[in-house]
Amino acid sequence: MSVTNDSTVEVLLIHQQIFQVALNEGLVSKVIFAILMSLFFIYLNAIMVYTLWSKPIFKETPRYILFNHMLFNDSIQLFVTSLLYIFSLAYLKLVMAACAFLVFVSSTTFRNAPLNLALMSLERYVAICFPLRHAEIATQKRTYISLGIIWFMGLMHFIIDLLYVALVDPKFLTSQIFCTRERLFIKQWQLDAFQGFNVFYFVSVSMIILFTYVRILITTRSISSNKESAAKGHKTVLLHLVQLGLCLTSFLYSLIERAAAMASTSTSVFSDLRYLNYVFVLILPRCLSPLIYGLRDNAVRPLFIYYFRCATGKHTSIVNVH
Repeated sequence: MSVTNDSTVEVLLIHQQIFQVALNEGLVSKVIFAILMSLFFIYLNAIMVYTLWSKPIFKETPRYILFNHMLFNDSIQLFVTSLLYIFSLAYLKLVMAACAFLVFVSSTTFRNAPLNLALMSLERYVAICFPLRHAEIATQKRTYISLGIIWFMGLMHFIIDLLYVALVDPKFLTSQIFCTRERLFIKQWQLDAFQGFNVFYFVSVSMIILFTYVRILITTRSISSNKESAAKGHKTVLLHLVQLGLCLTSFLYSLIERAAAMASTSTSVFSDLRYLNYVFVLILPRCLSPLIYGLRDNAVRPLFIYYFRCATGKHTSIVNVH
């Protein structure tokens, strides 16, 4: 397949360089550490998801439905990202159809994360600012519809790219390639649209979370009753801002990797920079969800600790959700 745009060629050549990094004992040890870290946090997320499914109240409450979806989404993202990272280091080629599926899952879950944060912030905004209408507005059915919408938004851009590639060069889907998201870019407008979508996503989500943060802050200062609950909601949205910042760094992963490839004078320097970028920019933000949200929740924390200890120790069957 020919690539007619210089910018797209540059992207593909840089990723070709990435695959040619030689494996050595030090790099293998680092990769094993990164993979084990991902698997450990996937395990924590699985326990947290099981905890949320252990009580009917968690499956019926919108904020826990959203939290459960975030854990599920981040776990898939961690697993697929680790798989693609291993493929790249092993210098493995995949059939384009298989690569497209992995990229589809990775890209969709990647974009779902900030949209899920926006929904969680809006739910807290309604709960604090409109407490009497919260049960009417934030229903279980509307929560699932909202999740369906963000999945549609997350996969829409990828489907457009895949259909365009299939129409321009149908044989490309059966060819063997080094699997990266950029391999689906055969025209400059695809790359521009991809970057434009990223900017749109984060500007929109940032505005939503900032709006809810300010509104909740104003509410917590004005109400005279239930200040503790309002203050907790304010802190929760503040954590959403922190998590959004971490997601934002993840969107910079490709830019940082490209800059590292162009600035590095040796393969060893590039491999070290790429490893640090992978761990701290791409993986670490996805590992913090159970720590940021689950362990600070008084209803979830005791159950999570109970199941983390393999269902040993004291356990209460009563769950109070505020």
